[in-house]
Amino acid sequence: MRIAITGSIATDHLMTFPGKFTDQLIADKLDRVSLSFLVDDLAIRRGGVAANIAFGLGVLGLRPLLVGAVGTDFAEYRHWLEEHGVSTAGVRESMLRHTARFICTTDADGNQIGSFYPGAMSEDGEIEIAPLAAAHGGIDLVLIGAGDPGAMLTHTQECRATGLPFVADPSQQLARILDDEQVRGLVDGAEYLFGNEYEEALIERKSGWTSADTLARVGVRITTLGKDGARVEQAGQPPVTVPPVPDARPVDPTGSGDAFRSGFLAAVAWGLSLERCAQLGNLMAVHALEATGPQEYDLKPGPLTERFATAYGEAAAAEVAAHLPA
Repeated sequence: MRIAITGSIATDHLMTFPGKFTDQLIADKLDRVSLSFLVDDLAIRRGGVAANIAFGLGVLGLRPLLVGAVGTDFAEYRHWLEEHGVSTAGVRESMLRHTARFICTTDADGNQIGSFYPGAMSEDGEIEIAPLAAAHGGIDLVLIGAGDPGAMLTHTQECRATGLPFVADPSQQLARILDDEQVRGLVDGAEYLFGNEYEEALIERKSGWTSADTLARVGVRITTLGKDGARVEQAGQPPVTVPPVPDARPVDPTGSGDAFRSGFLAAVAWGLSLERCAQLGNLMAVHALEATGPQEYDLKPGPLTERFATAYGEAAAAEVAAHLPA
């Protein structure tokens, strides 16, 4: 299966604050917040939703096609992704803007405050997916990840018009997409819909759909539950709840949701059950969670299989191990 990944391609500037954001908030002054956090350190990492997901798929042995716009400062990042199994043939270089930047501070409780500069990402909507599919041997599934809102809508509309199956993953951009019809347009007809519990509720509020309505309009809905694992739902079927990996050692939550998606979609590409998909998603999320930066984890088939067996059993691990790269 060939998977194309659209969405943000960015550099992450990650900082840690040793205290708690909530301790600095004064209830009757929230309309005039003026805060500066003295952070302990700064890590500059490769990131962006699409690049993170593509990286995870690449190290799992797939050859995903990354689609998006970047600046002329992308050469080193491009080399990194290609080295880790990602095709950057769908990446367009802007002559006008820098590659996008994500600046984020994480507190002692794992809460985050971030800002995102779109840069070249604002040109994503000018990229057409169908010609890329024709030029690169076809595309079986397109993930529409969080990026430029206009591009997300354009890519989704193109997938519908050309019959390309797509994955809806609006996540962080739900806050920017205010029009109810646009939210419905991003979700309706998706083969898979990703989100966390808050995003699931936000989609229902903005679309005007009930949970059952949403399930009737997508093939599979996957909801990440943080420390409680993940839930997978299909209309007319009982939900499948997959517990988390039990021995996680959190370091940095940035990119763990993207890693989950890469694990889930890799298992989809291998033809495994939805339960196995969510299990591999959980395990990939933990790999990212235990590293500083969304693409800094080291994935080795032997240790991954052993940890999978500990979390979900020998039989489940064997099914996944059969597809892992040597």
